[in-house]
Amino acid sequence: MGKKIFIVDDEPDILDFCKLVLETEGFEVQTASSGLDLIKELGNFKPDLILLDVMMPDMDGWEVLRMLNNDDRYDKIPIAMLTAKTQAKDKILGIQEGAVDYITKPFAPDELLERIGKIFSHIDTDK
Repeated sequence: MGKKIFIVDDEPDILDFCKLVLETEGFEVQTASSGLDLIKELGNFKPDLILLDVMMPDMDGWEVLRMLNNDDRYDKIPIAMLTAKTQAKDKILGIQEGAVDYITKPFAPDELLERIGKIFSHIDTDK
């Protein structure tokens, strides 16, 4: 079984695209359309990585990132931000808040897979 990835985005097209790309590569994928849905599902699906949109309606990605990083049950799960925000200040904020990567939309399947591969190679090296 491949590594588990949880994708959180309020855009159904992004969820479907990422899920298709990742499942084709052997990852086990769970999706949620909001931060609240992610938090509800984390008890049922323990991911190796979370891909988290920044701009969402109920809780933005920054709130979710802070909440997970301050919870002993989830603070070891790496989180990569997915966003249309491309300004340097937003990227810096992502890293300062504890994100392991900052992936800007739109992105190509190859870029997504390469970035995820790098994240997992760093995680495996740190063990």
